Amino acid sequence: MNIDTQTINLLRSLVSQGGLILFFAFLFTRIGFFRQTMMLQRASIHGRIVFIIYFSIIGIIGTYTGIPIMGALANARVVGVFVGGLIGGPVVGISTGIIAGFHRWAIDIGGFTAFACMLSTITEGLLAGLLSSQIRKFNNKWIFAAIWGAAAELIQMGIILLIAKPFPEALELVRIIALPMILGNAVGIGMFIAVTEDTFREAERIAVRQSHLVLSTARETIQYLRTGLTSETALAVVEIILKNIMVSAVSISDTEKCLAFKGVGEDHHLAFEPLKTKLTREVIADGIYRVARQKEDIGCVAPDCPLSSALIVPLKVKGITVGTLKLYRSGRREINPVDVEVGLGLATLFSTQIEVSELQRQSELLATAELQALQSQIRPHFLFNTLNAVTSLIRTKPQQARELLISLGELLRRSLGKAPPQIPLEEELYFIKSYLEIEKVRFEDKLKVEYRIDVPPGCMLPPLTLQPIIENAVIHGIGSKVGNGIIIISGEKKDGGVIFSVEDNGPGMDSATIRNVLNRTDSGDHIGLRNVNERLDFLYGSRLDIESSPGKGSKVSFFVPIADKTEGSPE
Repeated sequence: MNIDTQTINLLRSLVSQGGLILFFAFLFTRIGFFRQTMMLQRASIHGRIVFIIYFSIIGIIGTYTGIPIMGALANARVVGVFVGGLIGGPVVGISTGIIAGFHRWAIDIGGFTAFACMLSTITEGLLAGLLSSQIRKFNNKWIFAAIWGAAAELIQMGIILLIAKPFPEALELVRIIALPMILGNAVGIGMFIAVTEDTFREAERIAVRQSHLVLSTARETIQYLRTGLTSETALAVVEIILKNIMVSAVSISDTEKCLAFKGVGEDHHLAFEPLKTKLTREVIADGIYRVARQKEDIGCVAPDCPLSSALIVPLKVKGITVGTLKLYRSGRREINPVDVEVGLGLATLFSTQIEVSELQRQSELLATAELQALQSQIRPHFLFNTLNAVTSLIRTKPQQARELLISLGELLRRSLGKAPPQIPLEEELYFIKSYLEIEKVRFEDKLKVEYRIDVPPGCMLPPLTLQPIIENAVIHGIGSKVGNGIIIISGEKKDGGVIFSVEDNGPGMDSATIRNVLNRTDSGDHIGLRNVNERLDFLYGSRLDIESSPGKGSKVSFFVPIADKTEGSPE
């Protein structure tokens, strides 16, 4: 056999080991621990140890599968060592090089190049580890790995020439094995990196597609789920999911029945039917998702039902399962890990949307309850004072007593009636004037009221917004004032809305009192102001603005956007 033929055969033998290299590369990409560790910027100590063991095994197998020649070995040991260093970093590279190299020296095969091969293996591992930070910068990582793998084998040939004795035999050996080992191992290193990179890039692409599908679906469904989990919203949501996600069918249920079903099998999987699947009841009971792997697990009684597998994910509000989301597949296609991740992502977002809708509903109920409580709250002393005033006026000023009773009747009627979300400004002012007419009798000439209202026609505002502020000004401003008091009620169009203000010339407040006025935990008697402040915040995102200082009176202002003036107007 001449040298050229021998070199070609060696190269063919080394390249043929590519199947074994591809097997280890494939195995590396399929082990979940390796996949998770690769996603990290820096592997943990435990991860590095596992990497060292795995790539050392590949290096040792490369030694045992080597081809004997001239008392030495032409082998693919460097593939495991070099790839380990590129992927795991300097610690993994040099550790793998030491283990695989020491093994090469310790076993009595390969004759006069054993020490040289051990030293070169360690050197190549160190080189790969140092290059691990550089390979991340390249898009075509496999080309980078192959080129430097070839360079590492050149270094090995140089070490053999420097250390292996006798030199003539070392020179002859290098002349025969240099080209096959440089090319063959460079190809092997490139293949390993190419397989791993392609797999992880594909995983990233799948993750991006998943995120896009989940987010786009959530974006389309938010307008429906913000109103809560009902049969109508469930139907709209399952239609959107079926359009965006490549599954055979979709359904949503509450804890007792199916709310909506769309897709394959909808002719017999009907809405409002009681839950039939045992797995669904288990998901509702413990809040943990299930996968129905077989047709029987789905629980369909129809013998020709095409659905073969399903994912059942809980929908939760504050940790309590309120329903389920189900994704189905038909025929031979089964629920896969991508389906599970998509289903879990959708369920999490849907649960958040449902929880937000529930919180909004509770806020609306709370605001309504507090408004009704405020409506029904007529201060006993106010009522007694009014009745006493009527009694004293009946004989001396019967007409005024009559007007006072009419005003009191209007206030009572309002407190007993159900308030709409918004009322015209004129209606609010009508009740304000009824209230102030009563208070004027009480304070006689001490109370004066000015109206400076300049707002667009048909201006709407929530009921009981101005009146509690005016009542607060009368009680805490004018009531404790020595001398004449004045209240100025203003309304001015500004910045797309109306700024209302109530100003008095009472004793005023210091900064600490102002802070406590709107504090929900304050035990004082400012419930009216706090209620108005919280309703304005809930409806418009605006709050009461209080300007006051001791001895200089107080001014309370708030903003109502004109854009909301037609909402909730009485028919």
